[in-house]
Formats: sequence, C-alpha cells, structure tokens
Amino acid sequence: MTLRRLLVGLAVAATGLAATGLALDRLFPPDLSRYQDRSAEIVDANGRLLRAFTTADGKWRLKTGVDDVDPLYLALLKAYEDRRFDLHWGVDPLAAVRAAHQLAERGRIVSGASTLSMQAARLLEPRPRSFTTKLIQSARALQLEWRYSKREVLAIYLTLAPMGGNLEGVRAASLAYFGKEPRQLSAAEAALLVAIPQSPERRRPDRAAVKAQSARDRVLERGFEHGIIDRPLLVLAQSRPAPDRRLAMPMQAPHLSAFLAAQAPGAIVPTTVRYELQASIAQLAREERRQFADLAQVAIVAVDNRTGTVVAWHGGDDFFGRAGQVDLVRARRSPGSTLKPLIYAMAFDDRALHPETLVEDVPVRFREWLPRNFDRDHQGSVTVRRALQQSLNVPAVLALEKVGPQRFLATLRTAGAHPGLPTGDDGNSLGVALGSATLSALEMAGLYSGLANGGRFAPPQVRRDQPPPETVQLIGPAAAWYVADVLAEAPLPEGFASLPVALRERRIAFKTGTSAGFRDAWAAGYSANWTVVVWVGHADGTSRPGQLGRLSALPILFKAFGRLPGEDNRAKPAPVDALRVASHRDLPPRMRTMGPSGATSGAPRIAYPPPDARIELGATEAVTLNALGGTGRLRWLVDGRPLDGSRWTPEGAGVARLAVVDEAGRSSAVTVRIDRR
Repeated sequence: MTLRRLLVGLAVAATGLAATGLALDRLFPPDLSRYQDRSAEIVDANGRLLRAFTTADGKWRLKTGVDDVDPLYLALLKAYEDRRFDLHWGVDPLAAVRAAHQLAERGRIVSGASTLSMQAARLLEPRPRSFTTKLIQSARALQLEWRYSKREVLAIYLTLAPMGGNLEGVRAASLAYFGKEPRQLSAAEAALLVAIPQSPERRRPDRAAVKAQSARDRVLERGFEHGIIDRPLLVLAQSRPAPDRRLAMPMQAPHLSAFLAAQAPGAIVPTTVRYELQASIAQLAREERRQFADLAQVAIVAVDNRTGTVVAWHGGDDFFGRAGQVDLVRARRSPGSTLKPLIYAMAFDDRALHPETLVEDVPVRFREWLPRNFDRDHQGSVTVRRALQQSLNVPAVLALEKVGPQRFLATLRTAGAHPGLPTGDDGNSLGVALGSATLSALEMAGLYSGLANGGRFAPPQVRRDQPPPETVQLIGPAAAWYVADVLAEAPLPEGFASLPVALRERRIAFKTGTSAGFRDAWAAGYSANWTVVVWVGHADGTSRPGQLGRLSALPILFKAFGRLPGEDNRAKPAPVDALRVASHRDLPPRMRTMGPSGATSGAPRIAYPPPDARIELGATEAVTLNALGGTGRLRWLVDGRPLDGSRWTPEGAGVARLAVVDEAGRSSAVTVRIDRR
C-alpha cells in the first residue's frame, strides 16, 4: 500500500512538473528574433551568393544550416564543445558533474558544462555572466530541445556564433576569412572557426593571427585525440598559417542586389542570374570602360530567350563612387534608333510593308517637323530592308505613320515596357521612331527577346520565387522572322578588321542607336538563345560627341555574345506564311512601295471588339469583327495571320491581337482577351 502511494505520488509530481514546464514554455517562449533578424541575401540561379547586406544592427549574419557547413567542421565542433550533443536533452548532466568535481578539487574552473544548446540559448538572449544566467540558459536549452530538432538547434548556433568584429555565424566568417562558402573547409580552416567563438575579439585572425593560430591548433589536437583527424593531417593543418586579414564580402550584381534587397529586407531572394556569366559580363564591362578616354559607364543585360530570364545584369561600375549607385540597367534613356525594328515588325505584321518594299528616302515634312538622317543626307529609293539596316530616319517615320504612334506605344506597354514621353507629348508624336520616348535597357532586352521568340513578348524575369509573366503574341512569327532576317545580314561598321568571333559562331540580329546630343549609345542584339543589350554613356547624361552606338556599344555587344554559351548558328526556317520574293515587283500592289500618307485620317478603325476587351465564349463560338472607314476591301489578321472573312473562331483562351488593313495599306489594331465559359 505504501509503495502504491509512493508511485502515485511520484506520478502526480511528474505530471505536475510536466504541466508546469509546459505552462512556462507557453508563457515564456524562446525569443528567436536575433536568429530571424538575418542579413538579406541575393543568390544566383544555383543558390550561390551574389551579395549580402548587413542587418539593422550592422552585423553580417547569414543564415547557416547543418547542410551549409563541412562535416569535418561539425565533427571538430562537437569534439571540442559538446561531445554528447547528439545524446543529451539540452543539458549534459555528466559534464555538469565533471565540472563541479573539478572546481571542488582544484578550486578553479577547469572545464565548463555549457552545451551547444545552452550556447544557442545564450546567443539568442545575451545576458551578463552569473550563476542565475547559467540556470536560465539551462532552462532555455531544455526548451529549445523540446521545441526543435537537433539540426534546428545547431542551425541557431551556426548562424549566431560570434566570429570577431561584426561577423556572426560560420558562413559570414568563412566568406570573410577564407573567401568561400563553408561547405568545403580544410581541417585548418574548420578548426579556426571552431576556436574563434570562445573568445572572438582576442582570437579574430585579422587582428591577432598568432593567438588565433594557437587556439586553432588546440582544436586540431582535440580532433586528433578523438580520432577525427589522423597524425599526417594534424601536422599539415598546424603548418598552415592563419589568415591575417578580412576579405570583402561577395559583390556581384550590386545594383540588382540592392534593388531586390529593398523589396525583401532580411530575406533570401533567389534570382535567375548565373554567377559565372554575371562575373564574366561584369569583367568585360570594366575592361571596356577603361578603353574610353572619358571613362563612360557601360551597362549590360543578358536574357535567356528560352526561359525569358535575366542571366546577367551589370548596372555600371564604381558602385560606391560618384553616381555609381545609379542602376543603368533600369535607368530610362532615349533609345535612339533601337525601336525601329519593332516599328517595322508591326508594319510587316499588318501586311502593309515587306522587307523588299520600296520606300523613298527623301525629305518629307510631317506637319512642322522635317526629320533628317544622321548624316544629314538622303539615299533616294531604297528597300525597307536597306532602310532598316542603314537605320534611315525618314522611312522609319513613314512606317510609324502607317502603324500609328499611339498603337505602337500601346503595344510596347502590352509587351511589358513603360515608355516615358516628353512633357506635352500625348502619344501622337512620330518622334518616337527616333528616340523621343525613353526606355530602360531591361525593357529593351524584353522587347528584343520577344522578337527572338517569334513575336511572343513578356517582361524579363529575374526572381525565381515569383511566377513567370504570361507571354503575349503581339507580332506574328512571319513579321518577327522578317526582322531577324534583315538585322542578321546588317553590314558591320567601318573599322571592323575581321568578322567578330561571336558572329562566326552564331547568327546575331543586331541594331544600334544613338540619342540626340550623343548622350546614349546603344546596341541590342539577339541570337536563337540569347538577347543582349549594351548601353554606354554617363549617369548624369553628359554628352559624348562622336560616340555612336555602332562605334561605342556594338563591339561590346559582340564580345558579350562571345562570353555566352554556344548554340546552333543556323538561321531559323521561314514560317509558312512568310512571303519570299526576289524584288518588290513580286509583291502585292499595295505592298510594293511606301510613301507619306499626308495624314492618318481615313484609316480603318476597329469598331468591334473594342481595345482591351474581355470576351467570354464557348468552345465553338465565333466573334464577328467590324471596322469603320478605310478604302476598298478590308483584310483582317489575328496575331499576324490572315483571316478568311470577318468571323473569327478563337482556338483557345488567351490574349490575341486583331488588325485590319485596307487596300491603301492603312491599318489599326486592338488587343483582346478571350475567356472560355
């Protein structure tokens, strides 16, 4: 009976103790705010660190888990700090008894009883050293082990361990002292990172290399005693000098990193950038910048056409210098002539023009404006192919007059660009053909990548943690093919001694541009797999007289392509609806020549469906298209493909572009969305 009562009493006491512990755990949960307040990290497509940022309290505190560090480091850490870490519940009774016995026997502390779990608790809630503090840390250690796995508790220590100065955690220390991630530490490096946290300021190698090395050697000896390393490795590791300086943290794609870190403070932001390509493109930009007498900035952005993702983003050099933090990949600048391929693509898509159409490059006055070519001369009767290759201004303005400037700007916006207009411009100015609207290099890359993808456009994607943007077919495949065929055969500027290596290895369609006043020099180009845009100029818009896009930016474009992975350099086959002719005489009459219309009034106008309409249809329902105005028979096109008549049965849900063209070649277009019931 007495034994039964004793057992019942013990059970009640144990239950009460457990209930009390549970209540205290709920009332006073561990404060993980220091662990959660980590450095923002911007990482590449494979998780490699591009750039990190200090926390609000000025610490380099990078998230570090068990899988982020070398197993040798973990083995040395446990051997030196907490041999029974995998066995105890946060407090090691054997270590506590041993420490108490040594203190009583020798009158001083010989070894501590602090476990890694207790150290994690101390790092979460720093307190002055005292017996009470030790009791609190012991309770917190039990609490951490109750709530979290051993790996999670260890991750707290690995992230918060003091490493000297403003370095916290194993990753930050490994990057600062060794210039590498801690996944592949040598024995000497691992031992040093184990030793520093015991006395971080006195053992930081950049200020006390001798003390750091001595502490490291003691860790190595402990590792040898416990069979973690053998004698030859011990001797080799102890012969290595400790680092005597701190290295700079990784600083790839600094402009992009700052932009993304501002969007997600303290987060790990995964990007589509590829570290090796980013480093290579940045090095190219630095090398080329040194060739300019005025040290003009070079911005480069590269996009993978197959995925629509940014693989390299160089916003300029001298990040911490004067105006160095202006991201010239996102800065809006006058594009000069680089929008001309898009203008012609839309005119091709409307079947209003063809690369072999003849156009008169002569002085033409548009209201009060008389556009002139860059060389102030005119070439007379030329094909559209030659007009685009030679970047003639009057033909481009004539083409934009056919397309319509407002419609052109609306198409750019649908493609994901946001052209900026001069004050007072309502979007009807034909000057957009020559660079009056402003765009960024990133937006330009998205537009040229759309041409490379057969007229399917979407803004370039740079964050892997966000869904890819939806692509929209804004130009038909035939029109996009015409543009690529023209630009890939463009003549090289004078002064090119031989064919650039990049052009020998792949087929590149390219276009250059120079803004008014020589402020912006551009080169944009695309192959089957890659799109590259290069901008050269000054962040403050300083003029660079005589520095044309074809002289300043185009050579850099070719060199950038030379640093991208190889690909098939054969031309894509022409789409089935592409019109192949020997000369303008073989074209339909309305497409043989192009001249000024004098006015855009009288062009057909789509009455139904209206712009940006959402139409809900059944699987087999058709839409009756209707237009007003125009001359003669009206022809309808859907995504650049001719429609037989004016009734359209959509193939499926999605966005489509409808265009109508009259016999005079005048046109209008709208974009609509089809939803299925």
